[in-house]
Amino acid sequence: MAVSVFAPASIGNVSVGFDVLGMAVQPADGTLLGDVVSVEAAEKNELAVVGRFADKLPSQPEQNIVWDCLVHFNQALAKTSQKVQTVKLTLDKKMPVGSGLGSSACSVVAALHGLNAFYDTFFSQEVMLRMMGEMEAQISGSLHYDNVAPCYLGGLQLMVADPDIITRTLPSFDDCFFVMAYPGIEVSTKAAREVLPSEYSRADLITYGQTLSGFVDACHRQDKRQAFGLFDDVVAEPYRQHLLPGYQAAKNYLTEELCIAVGISGSGPTLFAVAESKAQAEATAKWLKEHYLQTDLGFVHVCQADNQGARRI
Repeated sequence: MAVSVFAPASIGNVSVGFDVLGMAVQPADGTLLGDVVSVEAAEKNELAVVGRFADKLPSQPEQNIVWDCLVHFNQALAKTSQKVQTVKLTLDKKMPVGSGLGSSACSVVAALHGLNAFYDTFFSQEVMLRMMGEMEAQISGSLHYDNVAPCYLGGLQLMVADPDIITRTLPSFDDCFFVMAYPGIEVSTKAAREVLPSEYSRADLITYGQTLSGFVDACHRQDKRQAFGLFDDVVAEPYRQHLLPGYQAAKNYLTEELCIAVGISGSGPTLFAVAESKAQAEATAKWLKEHYLQTDLGFVHVCQADNQGARRI
């Protein structure tokens, strides 16, 4: 038996929801923007890494998060009556590392979802989501689900304080286009978190709460004007924007000429721009290709919300 699972890219934070909002995205042209992990029976446990960004990962399998996922999954299996099998995992690394597109979450979700599918969905969705969060925390240094939850479940996800629930699916704006522009440079999540202040003012806390609650309310009422009209990130963007060359100039131009909102995807350097029509999105993509990309590794995709999440292919 062999299975292959695709896990999509995601926008962490979605600007107004630091560590508590995330949305899965998929290119409108059908391109697979995410990672694929294949699982097949083998005489011993193995990991092969292929794909455009394979050379950005450690050469030793034991240093790859996908290998850690296999170890963690097998440990969970060993605590049950299920027999543990030896497998070969193949990671097709289609996602750039340190891109702000949930690259590590893609690998984690694809690996664990693929392993669970190999075992005929042995573990429940709730157990799998917790396992994915634990693996993501191993990389980032803190437990937050704003990438793994949408990557796994799809759509727009809001993390809640109840540890028994973890996340709730919000109505997404399926008629909007999200233009994702990765400039081709790397910004580590660890470095992006270190530039944030350890304390925030009362005024910033109030603004954050009002903006996030207003966005959630607007999602339920499908009010794009409210959702994206007050789309200010007071938690991360003011401190991270200097890590993204050309970001502020791009945001200023795009919000004045083409888009209803612009933000930093995750910890950057990917920028996402929200357009109300495909024509606006394509014009935005053209401008970003000419003005925002820094290296040949950069790319721009016109996307929409991915409401499927991780799936077998």
